[in-house]
Amino acid sequence: MKQHIWRISVFLIMAILLAMFSSCGESVKPGSLRERSPGSAQVVQMGSKVTVKTASDWASEYPDIYASYQRNANNSENYSYVETYPMLGVVYEGMAFSKFYNSARGHVFTVEDLYATGRPHPLANCFACKTPDFHAVVIEQGVSAYRIPFDEMRENVSEPVSCFNCHAGEPGKVTITHNYLIDALGSDLGSVSTGSIACAQCHVEYHFGPANSATPAAVILPYKGLAQMHPDSQLQYYNSLIMPDGGEFYDYINPRTGVRQIKIQHPEFETFHSIGSQHAGTYACADCHMPTAINSKKVAYASHEWMSPLKNPGLIANECSSCHKDLAADVAKIQEVAHNRSVEIGLALESFTNELAAAIEKGNYRNEQLASIRKAARESQFYWDFVWVENSNGAHNSQLTKQCLDKSEALLNEAKQLLAQL
Repeated sequence: MKQHIWRISVFLIMAILLAMFSSCGESVKPGSLRERSPGSAQVVQMGSKVTVKTASDWASEYPDIYASYQRNANNSENYSYVETYPMLGVVYEGMAFSKFYNSARGHVFTVEDLYATGRPHPLANCFACKTPDFHAVVIEQGVSAYRIPFDEMRENVSEPVSCFNCHAGEPGKVTITHNYLIDALGSDLGSVSTGSIACAQCHVEYHFGPANSATPAAVILPYKGLAQMHPDSQLQYYNSLIMPDGGEFYDYINPRTGVRQIKIQHPEFETFHSIGSQHAGTYACADCHMPTAINSKKVAYASHEWMSPLKNPGLIANECSSCHKDLAADVAKIQEVAHNRSVEIGLALESFTNELAAAIEKGNYRNEQLASIRKAARESQFYWDFVWVENSNGAHNSQLTKQCLDKSEALLNEAKQLLAQL
């Protein structure tokens, strides 16, 4: 109870300080929290013509924020997951990620990294979450913009993720410019903190509308409302989605096993806000990844250098240390367990894929005989991938991470047993 009262007092004090710092310097500590109220994000007006101002256009008016944004270029190193984990060549067999899949780096490289993937991009929908230039077109033209040819859109792209994505033309106010998030959250939109809603525009699981849908090629999130963000609900959604060939949804089909696979994409928002998260009710994404910084005149500003909280000693000292004696050690323990189990299950998925492919090649099995095996393998990989591609490696929600890996392992064992019975 005392700790709860202490936290409330901190938030009240911070609110008062923030009201003051616009006119004078103050003594907020680096890494301190800022008050954020739910439901205060604005929503972009669809159908309007907008002009994207680049980050540099705001540099003179917001020099500290711009300088912090530029520091994202320091996060420039990446490596090939496919080379580091050769199992991915089999686990993702049938799609381009099996050949080219690099680790993430700073947001200022989003456009550059998109062009470097070596994966074919027939449509402009691949620019979603990569550049505000594309979302300006979506805002003006609607979902038809997703079907613009990739090369045509490329000629009009000049800015990576920057100010417009989260603020449109009004700095200081969070504005949702990615309309698919509005559609996905519906009436729950107002209950999500602005410090999380901005990040949720990109750090989510999504798919492109299939050809037989009302919105082909459009970006779609596989849920309606916060309660359906859990991976169980997302899997149920995908299993109920029918493709043009009459079968259930797939992102790719393994050419040797015929398994209709789902490829998960960076579900940080869903992981952090699902059951099991210890921090979602207290903190927003920005609290840990965009904490307060202090300039040379002792004035506080919101850092726009998106980084791990483990790289922010001020945040750890002023906030995390109230609960964590050694945050780095706590996180390392969680991530070691999650990573080791993920690699172990990934290797098992690789082995089973080869085993199933060999059985299909040698045997004369009907699709009805293979259906239950393929279903178990598909769902095993779904739960495994939900953890594998989530950028915190278990730290955002260690309970959900464990549950997903447990389900993946159980489903894989089921697939093995079914194969043995053929």
